[in-house]
Amino acid sequence: MSLEYTTLDLFAGCGGLTQGFTSVSDTAGRFVPVAAVERDKHAAATYAANFGAHVYASGIEDWIGTEIPKVDIVIGGPPCQGFSALGTRDPADPRNKMWAFYAGAVQAAEPSYFVLENVAPFLKSEQFRELEAATEPGGLLGGYVLQVESVLASDFGAAQKRRRAIVIGRRDHLPAVDLPSVASAATRTVKDAIGVLATKPLGSALPPRETTIDVANLSLDVPGIFETHELHVSRFYTDLSLERFRHIPPGGNRFDLPFDLQAPCWQKHTTGSGDVMGRLHWDRPSVTIRTEFWKPEKGRYLHPTADRAITHMEAALLQGFPEDYRWCGTRASIGRQIGNAVPVELGRSVARALLAALGAAAAERNAR
Repeated sequence: MSLEYTTLDLFAGCGGLTQGFTSVSDTAGRFVPVAAVERDKHAAATYAANFGAHVYASGIEDWIGTEIPKVDIVIGGPPCQGFSALGTRDPADPRNKMWAFYAGAVQAAEPSYFVLENVAPFLKSEQFRELEAATEPGGLLGGYVLQVESVLASDFGAAQKRRRAIVIGRRDHLPAVDLPSVASAATRTVKDAIGVLATKPLGSALPPRETTIDVANLSLDVPGIFETHELHVSRFYTDLSLERFRHIPPGGNRFDLPFDLQAPCWQKHTTGSGDVMGRLHWDRPSVTIRTEFWKPEKGRYLHPTADRAITHMEAALLQGFPEDYRWCGTRASIGRQIGNAVPVELGRSVARALLAALGAAAAERNAR
């Protein structure tokens, strides 16, 4: 009989990391989520719809004063906006201090391993240096050893080039975690992820649906529940937008537009990002799926051939979510949940590596 290892998901979002962990099961064991924390009510409802009512729908600063369960593994990604290359990288951004609540939860939950996921610039931040200092003798996380990885999600089976920092902490008597990439295998492409979908979306709105979702600390009345296959919805586009899309060839971008179809700001800037109003490439992984992927003016989010941005379903599949994943919230809210999620394939690879380390630790104990 395989062992069960309990998980606590901090800053859980819609559950991308937990989905990756729960999708892994072998003779070494499997992961069972028993607690989670998520501030955003719609995201917490999505998590609960998929994994159960154990999610606490509030900020971690409120949850930290409650009874924190002892678990085998803590996972989670504190907010990254203060470190993101797209943001201002404001050292005073209060979200930058969320790692400290994460560390406090680890101290209370006493896991064998913990996984902290963030944007790559986090590894160069003062907050990461403080995290390292916390593992020194006498520190908040004394007795843990850190492993640090800067990874590309496409090297781990995701159909998306998303650069992330993975920090794995382990008790100092436990084996290190070997996180092998799958870069030697064929890279998954946009076509692999969404090529079989109908080019024409289901419409421009989600079905009118409401539900009540129970979570650990309250009941939430939210739009939904919708499954991923119901999210194949697009925006309403003006005639000008449609005309622009028609002038952008496969793999093209705003630089392919005739001068009279360019926005005034583009007419004045003939250099810069080639991703704005860009089409995804069928034969490559997608760019990073961000929180406003349905706005082609935000990046390379046009469908490879159709004259529209990718739909919520397409974005969710590029993030690795299954077609029967359950979502709660408005269209905009679900879009943010998808864009903020950890690619499921990346989470799955980390989970497999942790299972192997846990199996090695169990074998060592049994050999004594």
